[in-house]
Amino acid sequence: MTSPHTALGSLNVLDFSRVLAGPFATMVLADLGATVTKVERPPLGDDTRAWGPPHDDRGAATYFQSVNRNKTSVTWDLADPRDRAAARRAALGADVVVENFRPGVMERLGLGPDELCAESPRLVYCSITGFGAGPGAALPGYDLLVQAVGGLMSITGEPDGEPQKVGVALVDVLAGLFASVGVLAALRHRDATGQGQRVEVDLLSSLLAALVNQGAAYTVGGVVPQRLGNRHPSIAPYELIACADRDLALAVGNDRQFRALCGVTGLDDLADDPRFATNPARVAHRDLLATALRAPLRGLPAAEWADRLTAAGVPAGVVNDVAGAFRLAEALGLDPVVDLPRDDGSTVGLTRNPIRLSATPVRYSTAPPTLPPARS
Repeated sequence: MTSPHTALGSLNVLDFSRVLAGPFATMVLADLGATVTKVERPPLGDDTRAWGPPHDDRGAATYFQSVNRNKTSVTWDLADPRDRAAARRAALGADVVVENFRPGVMERLGLGPDELCAESPRLVYCSITGFGAGPGAALPGYDLLVQAVGGLMSITGEPDGEPQKVGVALVDVLAGLFASVGVLAALRHRDATGQGQRVEVDLLSSLLAALVNQGAAYTVGGVVPQRLGNRHPSIAPYELIACADRDLALAVGNDRQFRALCGVTGLDDLADDPRFATNPARVAHRDLLATALRAPLRGLPAAEWADRLTAAGVPAGVVNDVAGAFRLAEALGLDPVVDLPRDDGSTVGLTRNPIRLSATPVRYSTAPPTLPPARS
């Protein structure tokens, strides 16, 4: 399954990061062909090796496996002068260094960007922090904390309920994606000039950038967004509606789709009703609209409505659990799971990288590494 031609096949990455944001970024680079060496602290390694349940059939935490495929691992105690010297040699020989220690830690170890880049001018040095290197340097960068202070929880959940976090460490994933894009941009610059540079990404800025329309509502419109449950602040109907057996997701983005929705559900009069004929009018009368839609929709199962509406060009779907989501992707021919070989000859199934490249496809060469023994 490994292609001989990968986009980053000559790239050497030394990964000092742990937990999620940094390892996600370096896994993206590894999937694209880079050689990634993960530096882990003996004797336990990356924190996520102990984050379970769930575990696989060999007792390994599935959390660690989710972001560490296609890598090799070394165990270096950076407090030990010999291991620190080995890490420094490896960093100076790398194309890219990625780290997510608190600001100042790598400098104290003699592995900071100024020192390494002065000796290796082509080095791309990526630092991922929680809140930047300024006044927020001492704040712990945990995803839940950033979701809370970064405003995401204030717009997630039911209007009359408590703030909610997203069901996955989304801010870490976003920061990892931004970091990988930043590294690739820095490498493009290095290709043109021969000069590396520092890439800095922080979790809070990543979240604020990812608020997109909700962020612009505040920065441009002066509106502080609030929790709307599954509804959209600017589109209607864009929510869940109860059917005979379970909820149906409706995402009606324009007037044509709304007219088609009315036709399928037998509510043709609504399409010309001035309270619903345009999207701004529907947003203003969203409660009345939801009430009108519930009556016909509760008459059939959600899957049947999804089929009928999809055939009519109306975005609609059932609310799957994670197993159902993978089954759907499989049915659509997206091949969502790839089996990677482990060192004992067995395989582990992990989620496929969503990037599809026609000339330099993503590679799937090795399962996440087992923790090597510490140097005696």
